[in-house]
Amino acid sequence: MIQATRDHFAKRAPVGPSAVKASRSYTGHGAGLAFDKLNNTWWGPGISQAAEGEWLEVTFDQPTRLLDLVITPGTSTRANELSESALPRRIDAQITRVDGEKITRTLTLDQSAGGQRRSFRVGEVTAVRFVLRSAYGAGPEKQVAIAEIEFFGPSNTTS
Repeated sequence: MIQATRDHFAKRAPVGPSAVKASRSYTGHGAGLAFDKLNNTWWGPGISQAAEGEWLEVTFDQPTRLLDLVITPGTSTRANELSESALPRRIDAQITRVDGEKITRTLTLDQSAGGQRRSFRVGEVTAVRFVLRSAYGAGPEKQVAIAEIEFFGPSNTTS
């Protein structure tokens, strides 16, 4: 309960992964583009439909406490560009902790433009794998796209 209270009131600070990889990537749209802090670049698996089972994975060079994450679906944050790609609907976040324990959290995203914040609150994280499970607007001419995934942990400053 004490940690939950600290997490609730903690100031958030961005947390960057030390390495990223993907099960596969569309030419020119590699895994790193989903973590480059730019929302006009994107990762796509390079296959049409919902790309169920394809994944993005991040690792951290030291165990990290994560409080929130923001996922920006699609190829940009512009609402008029939402239909250019399929949008992730359900993603399994497979979290690996420093002790080897694996936790899976299912994230359900909205079919809207811009970043979508989700509470994540888990400590001692060494890796997170985001596995695509379903998508909005999937079809034979569209692939799922993720413009950005951002992590936030507690700020090191005290106030």
